[in-house]
Amino acid sequence: MKGPPGVEAIASRLPPTGRLIGVDLGAKTIGLAVSDVERRLASPLKTLKRATFGKDAEALMAACREYGVVGLVVGLPLDLDGGDTPRAQSARAFGRNLSTTTGLPVAFWDERFSTAAMERSLIEMDVSRSRRAEVIDKMAAAYILQGALDGLADLYHKDRGQ
Repeated sequence: MKGPPGVEAIASRLPPTGRLIGVDLGAKTIGLAVSDVERRLASPLKTLKRATFGKDAEALMAACREYGVVGLVVGLPLDLDGGDTPRAQSARAFGRNLSTTTGLPVAFWDERFSTAAMERSLIEMDVSRSRRAEVIDKMAAAYILQGALDGLADLYHKDRGQ
């Protein structure tokens, strides 16, 4: 899946190694995932309750400090044909504000099917409905982040002529 512009733009601003955080913005919660230092694998981290932007940014920065994060990937909820939605515009604004507040590079990644894919996967694993509700946002953040990590890996391979 090709992501919207953004991941390519931060690739040159990232150090050779360092963790990224994936962000799945919901109306009531924010799902977080974190990569390994080599940026190969995304793992679900936690779910935050939404508050004001200031409090959301503060909670995200605490996670960034704890994990030594060098950049963020924010899920972009596009419509089915790839166009912007009001939620996508809100995610872009959140990402821009987050970049200004934190000084970290922020990229966007197409998240159209992230929650649905994770929901199906959890159902296949026979995870109860209540447990799914607890973990779905951080699982969706991991799905978003893994897509971006794969996209970055593809860029790095192209740059090396592989």
